[in-house]
Amino acid sequence: MATAPANLDRPVKRRTPWRLLTLLIAMTGVSSLSLNILVPAIPSMVARFATEPSNVQLTVSLYLTGLAVAQLLFGPLSDRFGRRPVVLTGLALASVASTFAIFASTIASLVAWRVTQSLGASTGQVIGRAIIRDLYERDRAASMIGLVTSVVVLMPMAAPLIGGILDTLFGWESIFIFSACLAGGIFVWAVIALPETRAKADMHGSRSQFASDLRALAANPVFFGYALCAGFGSAPFFSFLGGAPYVAVTMLGRTSAEYGAWFFLPSIGFMSGNFLVSRLTVRFGIDVLIWWGIALTIIGCLASVALYVALPGWEMATIFLPQIVVGVGNGLLLPTAVAGAVSIRPQVAGTASGMTGFIQMLIGAAGAQLSGHVLAGASTAMPMLLLMLVFGIATGGAVFTLITRHPAPR
Repeated sequence: MATAPANLDRPVKRRTPWRLLTLLIAMTGVSSLSLNILVPAIPSMVARFATEPSNVQLTVSLYLTGLAVAQLLFGPLSDRFGRRPVVLTGLALASVASTFAIFASTIASLVAWRVTQSLGASTGQVIGRAIIRDLYERDRAASMIGLVTSVVVLMPMAAPLIGGILDTLFGWESIFIFSACLAGGIFVWAVIALPETRAKADMHGSRSQFASDLRALAANPVFFGYALCAGFGSAPFFSFLGGAPYVAVTMLGRTSAEYGAWFFLPSIGFMSGNFLVSRLTVRFGIDVLIWWGIALTIIGCLASVALYVALPGWEMATIFLPQIVVGVGNGLLLPTAVAGAVSIRPQVAGTASGMTGFIQMLIGAAGAQLSGHVLAGASTAMPMLLLMLVFGIATGGAVFTLITRHPAPR
């Protein structure tokens, strides 16, 4: 059986392929935009299908489930058969599912097409990271992932506004028309401009070699260290996402619009952190930026706890303003952790990207659910703030135990 080459990193490209990078941004943004764009139309769909709001809410929750499961499926497929055919299949599937959702006559059929849409839309996100790793060595890949993410994060922020306008002017069906045209347009763009970045020698290697690479990845503690860093590192945000609306609207009596305005603050921090990664990773390396990100996450969580206790009557400010620091920390550690995970075994970067995304979403969903649970019956936001701090400390523990103590060849 052939042995893997000693130097697994591919050479750094001297010039950044901006046209390809723009396409990767569009591919990656399809899943998050398609998720959030439908949320404003939930009330009108409840009326249209004469059903309970919880049934329509499945179009969001099961979409997330589809994204998580699809990453485990399409990542390995892209390693075995190439990035390009899997991405094109996914984009085509997303466009077709969005088209059929327009004509759904029952909520069950709408949910089914919505899940199918999520399966196709996920390919751009999971395989986009693998494509970047195909093109760049580890630190440069983190820089590029940070740059892509800093732009993509704008899409879920704009999606509810787009969805609300379309629903108000034309009805909820227009949202799926927009989604179908978006996915179809990016599909045509990818047909024209997306190259195959997976080496043919790796694609057409023996099945035994491919299985050996998968086993080596699954047995590598450093890979799980980076994957858990991405999961635990994003858990403070998901915990905040799951509990902050209840705190702001129910506990503090603020409007949902006011909550939405405050929520821009952690997004600004996250974008800033990703932008810093795009500028600093090549100079300092991913492990240094991961520790900076962990430190800022813990500092932001500690500041929120301390200020919340010290400044009663200023709850919105003491809860939301420190999230800028937490957001910067998340922006520093997430793209670098992903780059580290997909660099452990570059021959199966798609599989590593899928597994990392699945672990991240699984821990994030648990964090959001746990935040709602600890706030049930509470009279203050302190349980949520402490939960966020616990996840920040857990991130440092995972990195120290699985990465710092098990250094991998760089």
